[in-house]
Amino acid sequence: MDILIGIISFVAAFIFSLGGIGAAIILIPILVSFGFPIGIAKPIGLFYNTVSLSGASFTNIKNKRLDFKVGLPIIIFSFLFAIVGAYVSKFINPKIVLGLFIGFLLFSSFMFLFYHKNEVTSTQNKRTPYVSLSLIGVVTGLLSGILGVGGGGIISPLMLMLGFSPKKITTITAFVVPFSSLSAFLTYWSMGSVNWRILVIASIAGIAGATLGTTFMHKKMKANHVKKILAVILLIMAIKLVLNLIN
Repeated sequence: MDILIGIISFVAAFIFSLGGIGAAIILIPILVSFGFPIGIAKPIGLFYNTVSLSGASFTNIKNKRLDFKVGLPIIIFSFLFAIVGAYVSKFINPKIVLGLFIGFLLFSSFMFLFYHKNEVTSTQNKRTPYVSLSLIGVVTGLLSGILGVGGGGIISPLMLMLGFSPKKITTITAFVVPFSSLSAFLTYWSMGSVNWRILVIASIAGIAGATLGTTFMHKKMKANHVKKILAVILLIMAIKLVLNLIN
């Protein structure tokens, strides 16, 4: 099982890093299907997001692809509100939150498929929209804490609506998700226990997969292809959550 979890973690991190999105949304239900309690699976998935996309962000920083002034407002507010979301999750019916999140993911995927705003020109001549980016951080942090996911599926479509290019979106989400995931992980850890053996196996495989996926995306793929991959990833996330909701 350890080898199987490692392989799944690597493949999931590679695929989801093409869109700059953490693969915890897939890894968590897989761990549950293997018999791990959801309370154990969530912190593993969150830490997996943290280290796998940290590796991807290191690659982006090394190659000077990352715009820090765009990412910082989202990081600050998502980090803080992920803690709030993790605590609030104890008092909210998760099916209600899942239902709303599924609707948002479906809307987001169609945005990437059919929304054709001129991303490059819409952001080049404007100041950085700090207020809007901060609000994105608040929403991302809350849902990240409540659902036990990184929030990349929330950040991506909202940044697209603000006029950012798809490749910039992937670098920002890969930079932000580790922070919101880490704060949520620490909160869940303080409230329960962690299976460190599985966490280490998944995380090492995740770092390798996400680093390769990010490098491949920037060197081999066009912006339009990145948008389509983001749309497919979000649809996969929505379908998986629908299955969770039904069960």
